[in-house]
Amino acid sequence: MEKVRVSKLMSEQGICSRREADSYIERGWVFVDGERVTELGTRAYPNQRITLNKAAQVQQSSRVTILLNKPIGYVSAQPEKGYKPAVTLIGHETHYRDDASQQRYSPAHLRGLAPAGRLDIDSQGLLVLTQDGRIAKQLIGEDTKIEKEYLVRVQGKLPERDLARLNHGLSLDGEALKPAKVNWQNEDQLRFVLRQGKKRQIRRMCELVGLNVLGLKRIRIGQVKLGDLPVGKWRYLRDNENF
Repeated sequence: MEKVRVSKLMSEQGICSRREADSYIERGWVFVDGERVTELGTRAYPNQRITLNKAAQVQQSSRVTILLNKPIGYVSAQPEKGYKPAVTLIGHETHYRDDASQQRYSPAHLRGLAPAGRLDIDSQGLLVLTQDGRIAKQLIGEDTKIEKEYLVRVQGKLPERDLARLNHGLSLDGEALKPAKVNWQNEDQLRFVLRQGKKRQIRRMCELVGLNVLGLKRIRIGQVKLGDLPVGKWRYLRDNENF
């Protein structure tokens, strides 16, 4: 068994992101089998126990995760010319008045807040923004198994064989797509459940089977649903909610 960088082990074990791990190590907040680690690049065996001190635990517990019903016309992350990033919608005025979290909004919650995943500029629905590296890794890590559910309004004909291909059998960028769950909700709307997130994946999948996407809305990420959150409003992830 080979030793691995402690920061890499912390990320793989879901303790925090690698960037956060380096910060914690520099502050002396990390312990391996009870021994304090203070040097970046320190290595340990994967079966050794890594723990954080209380200061790190308090810092982690104070970090917020926000659920936004992103409108069409906003980009998820990096601003593009003429368009605003979704994070600009987070503020006191747009906080959902029926938020059951009891969390009070503070401008400090914008510090380090970043989208955990993307939603196209011409799509709407559930977008997660978080200060917590653990949640970001859970949702966008390479090995994530978190489902994402979409309602997609389409135009065109879809033979049964092509519906089967949407479920499994298509490739994008020279790579076979993971199996999906795709079925009709009504005469012009499909339900997609995916476990991966290639750029504009659903729209490109539909193009491959001759469908034109007229509207796309994400309604669920893992166990967290968009529910009745209005377009352009946001709320905090509650303590009893998990993706």
